[in-house]
Amino acid sequence: MKFPTVTVVLVSAALLFVLWEQTRKQPEPIDASRLTNLRANPVELSSAVDWIFTQLPGFCVDATGEREGTKAHADCVSKGEARTSTCRRMLFDRFPGVVASEAVFRDVSLTAMECLVPRSGLVK
Repeated sequence: MKFPTVTVVLVSAALLFVLWEQTRKQPEPIDASRLTNLRANPVELSSAVDWIFTQLPGFCVDATGEREGTKAHADCVSKGEARTSTCRRMLFDRFPGVVASEAVFRDVSLTAMECLVPRSGLVK
């Protein structure tokens, strides 16, 4: 039987990449103040989406009318977290890679909120 050299090399390379990725300095989370003057200081769509997704618990408070710690709120957050990859993909397909205006940020935010925590069309 022949020794699987190519497989060993590929697996070793993958492990080295994972180790390198784990030791690499992670970027600082974006601060909300960074999103205030987008015309003068545009932000990448990925950074804006990351910040918007951190606001999911607040979206669920608004959507359910329940405070954090309740079952309805926890269910909303878990359902929203389950949709993050689908919503992220949809946002990256729909919007430009750089958010350079408040209008684009508003559209990204509203679209993300509707994707993460969908609401019915009924008004209470």
